[in-house]
Amino acid sequence: MRDLVEIGMGRTARQAFDLDDVEIVPSRRTRSSKVVSTAWQIDAYRFGLPMVTHPTDAIVSPANAIAIGKLGGLGVLNAEGLWARHSNVDEALGRVLRVAENLEEPSSLVRELQELHAAPLRSELIAEAIKTVRDAGVTVAARVSPQHAAELTPDLLAAGVEILVVQGTIVSAEHVSQDDEPPLNLKDFIAELDVPVVVGGVSDYRTAMHLMRTGAAGVIVGHGYTAGVTSTDRVLGIGVPMATAIIDAAAARRDYLDETGGRYVHVLADGGVTCSGELAKAIACGADAVMLGAPLAAASDAPGKGLYWTSAAAHPSLPRSRIAAGPDIEVDLETLLFGPSSDPDGVVNLFGALRRAMAKTGYSDLKEFQKVGLTVRG
Repeated sequence: MRDLVEIGMGRTARQAFDLDDVEIVPSRRTRSSKVVSTAWQIDAYRFGLPMVTHPTDAIVSPANAIAIGKLGGLGVLNAEGLWARHSNVDEALGRVLRVAENLEEPSSLVRELQELHAAPLRSELIAEAIKTVRDAGVTVAARVSPQHAAELTPDLLAAGVEILVVQGTIVSAEHVSQDDEPPLNLKDFIAELDVPVVVGGVSDYRTAMHLMRTGAAGVIVGHGYTAGVTSTDRVLGIGVPMATAIIDAAAARRDYLDETGGRYVHVLADGGVTCSGELAKAIACGADAVMLGAPLAAASDAPGKGLYWTSAAAHPSLPRSRIAAGPDIEVDLETLLFGPSSDPDGVVNLFGALRRAMAKTGYSDLKEFQKVGLTVRG
């Protein structure tokens, strides 16, 4: 029975929980973290870490995508970002950094990013970035918005994309446009592709189930929420606390598995993770992998040089993300993911901490850890 609370005469709302509101419960056994596996697999692609990057230019360049892939994660290039619009991205990012150094008002940073994204998309530029990643021998993933998926996907596939991410703030099974163009029907769109497609974001059981029925290999839960950066709730008034959203999507995954007789769709949690403890809680709530954004801005070689924003920051008329400073710490990417760490707040050694959480509760792999007990703070 859903826990409904009365918010006024004749109106109730469902009580929902964020990752901060839940805690992982130890079990009756523990094990060594050396025998814990954090590996997962989507379609034919296997990864050592349950980590997919949020597709933002702030943390993912072709070089960073290669580094992330070699460390066991999946870096997702933004096929509508700066690497698809500018031949000299370092110069474009330099403009953003110069505005940040002489910042008079926060909106000036967003205006700079909007101006940079007003440059036309150039298929040869994103093809070059994709080729760079593919030639390095790591899995190539790229993100497109639902509005431009049909237009851009053929060029992305020709360039060598192996996993396609169709991501917007809110995604449904059928995108309806005001233009004369026919709407994007995800079921038909995915059926015509030979690569796995990950779609999202969603925040509820019903929409997650609808997206699973399109044939998607993975569903993104959330919209990249990070405190102080993402403002979808302030701009649109839309949002569901992440713990509840992940658990609902995991329930849809289970029911869809029964409905299809065994087809498993992966759940990727995008948002609400700022430290290793929240990363562990996202997996414990049922996520197969976590889409990391702001925590990776602390890496010394991140393109944003300590700044972070989501792709929604550059929307030409309704930006839903600020450009803000990432974690106030600077380490190389490998240390950020695996340690060692002298930081006591869980922002370094993110996946070493996940392994320790799994070991301390007695679970040997991610699927087992999704069954760990949870409590809610009073």
